[in-house]
Amino acid sequence: MTTLLVIAKQPVPGRVKTRLTPPFAPEEAAALAEAALADTLAAAARVPADRHVLVLDGRPGAWLPAGFDVVPQASGGLDARLAAAFAACDGPALLIGMDTPQVTPALLAPALCRDTYDAWFGPAADGGFWALGLASPDPGLLLGVPMSRPDTGAVQYERLRAAGLRIGTLPVLRDVDTAEDARLVAAETPGSRFAALHSALTATPAGAGA
Repeated sequence: MTTLLVIAKQPVPGRVKTRLTPPFAPEEAAALAEAALADTLAAAARVPADRHVLVLDGRPGAWLPAGFDVVPQASGGLDARLAAAFAACDGPALLIGMDTPQVTPALLAPALCRDTYDAWFGPAADGGFWALGLASPDPGLLLGVPMSRPDTGAVQYERLRAAGLRIGTLPVLRDVDTAEDARLVAAETPGSRFAALHSALTATPAGAGA
């Protein structure tokens, strides 16, 4: 059974995308987070997989499309929460976050193929990673990896390599963390919810200069 996992946080003002404030107000930052999550889920929903699962910190809202199972995030650090998400899978699994609204079904679909590689790795521009796929999910491949550091991606990739896995590499993508990230990602995704909202917000004084 193949599983596509999206790990996310409920887009509540003051709890998400705090690095966007300023120039965006907390409510605007949360709205951008919601738009990014909605775009990500819409793309994920169109990827052929036996299960689509939202691993959520918080409660689902109107942004959740049909077809997703919703499970709560485990407690602990991010490495433990990612490991727990994989541990609940029976068969190949691909995990992505909510911060890359530029993902497409064509970009994600190969990473659920179990024939060529044992793992898929999607590096992020900030040194982290935006996607991780495992043909045989093993929580031990994530536990202890330091998260939210410039070398997170390198450490995770080395963990996969040291385990002797054949690794397929996905394109480098930019996470939406800062106002500059938001500007660049919006420019890459014309027609997306995220780009439309970013354009509307940056046309107002509150978001000017983002």
